[in-house]
Parts: sequence; C-alpha cells; structure tokens
Amino acid sequence: MKPIRLLAIDVGTQSARAIVFDAQGRLLAKAQTAIDPVYLSPHPGWAEQDPEIYWQAVVASCQALWTQGGVRPDEISGLTLTTQRDTMVCVDAAGKVLRPAIVWLDQRRCESPPDLGGLWNLAFRLAGATQLVKHMQAEAEANWLAQHEPQLWRSTDKFLFLSGWLSHRLVDSYVDSTGCQVGYVPFDYKRLDWASPRDFKWKALAIRPQQLPRLVPPGHELGRLSASSRARQLGLPAGIPVIAAAADKACEVLGCGVVEPQVAQLSFGTTATINTTQSRYIEVQRLLPAYPAAVPGAYNTEIQIFRGFWMVSWFKREFAHREQSLAREMGVAVESLFDDLIKQVPAGSMGLTLQPYWSPGVRNPGPEAKGAIIGFGDVHTRAHLYRAIIEGLVYSLRAGREQIERRTGKKIRRVVVAGGGSQSDQAMQITADVFGLTVERPEIYETSALGAAINLAVGLGVHPDYPAAIEAMTRIGSRFEPRADAWEIYDALYREVYQPLYPRLRPLYKKIRGITGYPA
Repeated sequence: MKPIRLLAIDVGTQSARAIVFDAQGRLLAKAQTAIDPVYLSPHPGWAEQDPEIYWQAVVASCQALWTQGGVRPDEISGLTLTTQRDTMVCVDAAGKVLRPAIVWLDQRRCESPPDLGGLWNLAFRLAGATQLVKHMQAEAEANWLAQHEPQLWRSTDKFLFLSGWLSHRLVDSYVDSTGCQVGYVPFDYKRLDWASPRDFKWKALAIRPQQLPRLVPPGHELGRLSASSRARQLGLPAGIPVIAAAADKACEVLGCGVVEPQVAQLSFGTTATINTTQSRYIEVQRLLPAYPAAVPGAYNTEIQIFRGFWMVSWFKREFAHREQSLAREMGVAVESLFDDLIKQVPAGSMGLTLQPYWSPGVRNPGPEAKGAIIGFGDVHTRAHLYRAIIEGLVYSLRAGREQIERRTGKKIRRVVVAGGGSQSDQAMQITADVFGLTVERPEIYETSALGAAINLAVGLGVHPDYPAAIEAMTRIGSRFEPRADAWEIYDALYREVYQPLYPRLRPLYKKIRGITGYPA
C-alpha cells in the first residue's frame, strides 16, 4: 500500500515553505525559500509585491524538496495551500497580473469611498457603527483602486486574495477556500459565503460579484493539479488532488489542535493574536466579525495586537546592538540571546509597564491609540525594557482572553502557544504566570503547515473527521506551569496598573493626535 505523503505549501510574509507530513503529522521533509521583505513602495506606508515572487518561492521550495531525496514527487498523495491574509491581486480577463499585489502591511487609505446612500447611513448612525463602516471603506484596497487607478480597476476581471491567485496557478480555475476570506471583500462571515445581493457591503465596496472566485470549504477539493506549464514547474505529477485549507492564522489554530471553545491559542508572530474556535458565530467585539476557522462551519474569535512580536524586532534594531555583535561572533540568531536579558529581571520588571499599542486600532484600542511605557526609575536597564515588552504583550492577550470569556460565557481552561516568539522558554513562562494557567507549546514548530495538512488529510479521507485527524497528527512538546509568586505580582499589576492605563491615557492620545496629526 502506498504510504501517505501530505504536501502543505505555506506562503508567509517573509518566506514560502513546502513541507511533507505523514498521516501521523510527522514532518518528513521541508524546504524554505526566503521572500525579499523589501517591498515595492513608491510612497511612504505602501507595501506592494510582485505576486510572481511568491509563486517562484513556492516553485523553488518544491524543487528543493525533490533534490533533498527524502521524498519523491510521485509519492505525494495530495497538496494544500495556506497563505498570509489580506494580500490582494488584480488580474485581467486573460489572467495577466495588472499591478503589484497590495500586501497586508499596506497603510494607504481611500479618501472617497462609494456612497452608501441615505438609508444605510441612517441605519449605521442609529446603530453607532458609522465610524466602523467608514474605517472599512477607507481600508478597502478595492475602493482605493477604484478611486486612484480607475482604468486599471475597470480592467480587473478577477480580484483575488493571494490564496486565490496561487490556487489558480495550481488548478487553472478561479477558486478559493472560505477559510481564506479575511479582508475587505463582500464576504458574509456568519454564512461563510459571499454576501447576499442586498447586503450593504456591495454598496460600501467597489467590487463586482463577477470579480470574485468560486468558494469551497476547507477540506474540500479545489481541483486537480493542472497540467499547465506553470504547474509543471512544481515537479509534481498532474492530476493529484488539491484540497482547500484556510488562511495561515486559522491553520495555525488547527495545527495546535485548538478546536474546543474553552481552549485558547496564542500566536506569537508579527501580529500577536488570541483565538478560540467556536461552533456558532460570536462577535467578541460588536460588529467586528469572527473569522472563518480551518474547521469547516466553525469560527475563530480572534483578537489582534497588530504589531505584536514585531516589537522584538523593534527592540533588536533600536537597543540590542551588543547582542547583535555577539550573535554574529557566535553564529546564532540574535533572538536566542534575549532570554538571558529576561533572566536578569524579576517578574513585573520592577514596575516598568508597557502598553503595546504601537499601531492604532479600530475600537478598543481606538484610532487615536499610541504605545506607552510607565514606571521608569534609575534601576531600569535594557533588560527591564525587553522584559516589559514581553509582559505588555501578554497582558494585552490576557485582556483579549477576558473579552472572549465575557462574550462566550465560557472560561478558558488551557492555552496553546505557537509562532516565532513561542520558541523562547522565558516568554512561555511569562505567559503561564500572567494567565495563571498551564501553557503548552506544540511538538512541531510548523503549526500553520500542519493545520493545512490536517485539512488535506481529512479531504483525502486519510482520517474520517477532524477530531480523529487532530488526535493522530497533533502533539504537545512542552508545558509551562504558572508560579504562584509571579502570578500574584502579575495579577496585581495587570488589574491595578495595566487595565486602567489606556482609559486614563486615551484623552491625552486624542490631544497628541489633534496637535501632531499622528496617527492620521
């Protein structure tokens, strides 16, 4: 009998990975290709990328797999794809890319969105949602294109997430997963389908229904690998099944085995998040949607800290010149030396407290939000600052946990953490101490790819359902238990210092914004 070989392609912001798993979730082979993080940015705040760069990184990663020799192309049972969210591609009727993709980090805004009309404007004003809808319209890439590149927008036959564009390369059909629809498109998050014709989103967004791809749920077939010359670049036999997965964050939740409503998954990535998986649609923050989960028909109650563990990169750039020099001498990643900084400082950073709103939010925090660090004294060093960064991020995730608990009426009993920052034992221990719960780290680091492989395994019938696939393919590697003395300090600092910080500083943030115009 032919062994099961599951190929998951994971296209992130900084690299594309091709990873092969077996039916038990064991990683058999992996190849990774870096993606140049220097974006095409003709204006400050723009982030654009030629989508061909993503495809070539996928091709290079697959070709590298076969040269390693551990797995042959003819052994692959099927493949699946997970990608970064909200990176948009425009193509014409011939399938030609019309402009660079607008990457999720892009900060441009539409100043003249479509007019909703008097009735919708009145309805949103009565619902207290006017500013939220204006934010959506301003952030929507389609509205910016319609305003600033109208001729190109009229020529755009298909407007696709990166996942949809890459799927077209694989199966030669415009099709995408419902689990990838996270962004400013007319998607009905509750119904997990394109919005109905009478939905306000069709008026709020300059998108035509025919510009959008066909959708299928995660775990269902997108198509068969095309025999086209482009698909042949992967080195795989034509005709193997291509199964829908979901966006990278949703796949990461699934790859951590988090499908029960009382288990939380934390992502320590560029954008830090806390997620639970729910079987019913729940808006943790009113009028802000729950996102599609990688399990079909389920929802992720995601709360984001936009800059998240990007702040570690910020610290490295601005304050860690000594560690960078030492890391070069030792031939190791500079981040691996940061745990030594944390060890020098007691829990609570001797009162130094950080609020991690380095980027403004939508509602809580609002658009006026800024970061803050309070409690400085002459005893504080770079080490205290670094520990305060990690503590502040985890405080904000704890606040997200409490929001989720209030809305769902269910207490979170267990926490699983993934993402680059989870590789720090000290960050994991701080998380356990701040949350007052056992915190677990999966055995495998590549949880997004593993989640996609679980979708693939169920889609191929390797496992009969998601509970069986999760049982077989996910495992916990390490556990961190909360320490009573640290929990006591953190709980007091969180409730008595961190929680009051934003409400008290918010009026000052508004004044700063009014005086300086930043953030816009």
